[in-house]
Amino acid sequence: MDDDTRGAGANLDASFGVKPWLAFAAAGSIWGSTFLVIRIGNDALAPVWAATLRLALAALLLAGLTFARGAALPRGAALRAALRYGVCVFGINFPLLYWGEKVVPSGLSAVLYATIPLSSALLTRAFGMERLTLPKLAGAAIAMAGVVVLFSSTLRGHVGLSGLLAIFIAATVASLGNVMLKRGPRQDPVAANAVGSAIGALLAGAVSFALGEPHLMPATPATLLPLLYLTVAGSMGAFVIMSWLVNHWPVTRASYVSVVVPVLALGLGHLVRGEQLPLLNLAGALLVLFGLLVGMRPAAPARPRLSQGLPSPRPDPAANRGRG
Repeated sequence: MDDDTRGAGANLDASFGVKPWLAFAAAGSIWGSTFLVIRIGNDALAPVWAATLRLALAALLLAGLTFARGAALPRGAALRAALRYGVCVFGINFPLLYWGEKVVPSGLSAVLYATIPLSSALLTRAFGMERLTLPKLAGAAIAMAGVVVLFSSTLRGHVGLSGLLAIFIAATVASLGNVMLKRGPRQDPVAANAVGSAIGALLAGAVSFALGEPHLMPATPATLLPLLYLTVAGSMGAFVIMSWLVNHWPVTRASYVSVVVPVLALGLGHLVRGEQLPLLNLAGALLVLFGLLVGMRPAAPARPRLSQGLPSPRPDPAANRGRG
């Protein structure tokens, strides 16, 4: 059923008010820093092993938080959806992203993840979940063009094709994972991420051992701090928030958070480190914001169809009594 037209989905913004927008901003703010922290952590630990440790720790903490809240881990159809989500977002996406960031700069990695709105629009259409509307495609294309302009100097650099391909595949699979979660029954985002992180840790660990990586345990600030930040802020923060948002927004709209991330990274660099904003970067940022405005515009409500040759029924005044 179409998320833009079904009754419950059509009233999500009205039902939750500002909450989805706050969740969108929070996830984007956190992910604006995690690409850099992953690259920093890769200097101290083998990349896929670092992803394995993060996922294992996140699974334990999220499961503990689930039980402490009196909730339960998903079962039945919800469990299957959480496992599919975990395989895609954590078991495949994480190893490819961590490995790719050994050779790809963090800013360029964020650029490649800005393709997620377009892949989400195509995937949700393929599964019959959302309409492939012109505003969605136009917004995704405009925003992606803005990100390319924003990081045009980085795009001219010499980066290994294998790393770029790994991160592009990771971004596409991550968007598939969000679709898998959306297709299942609505569930507690903390519990869903506990299950997803657990299956992701198993898969990432298997990949790490298959690659023959060294398996050092973090014992220094250089190894512990990135791990703890990515676990708490990323896995327990941004991914849980995003899972909640996917339950309450169409997948394509929620996926635009991946376009905001590179813009936030540039803004933080300017505010914190005094990095200048050249005219080309400013133009790219404006393109991204314009693309967001186009792509995130709510769909117009469908007009009721009237039977041909029959007059429309008159409203019953009694049916509206008591409504304010």
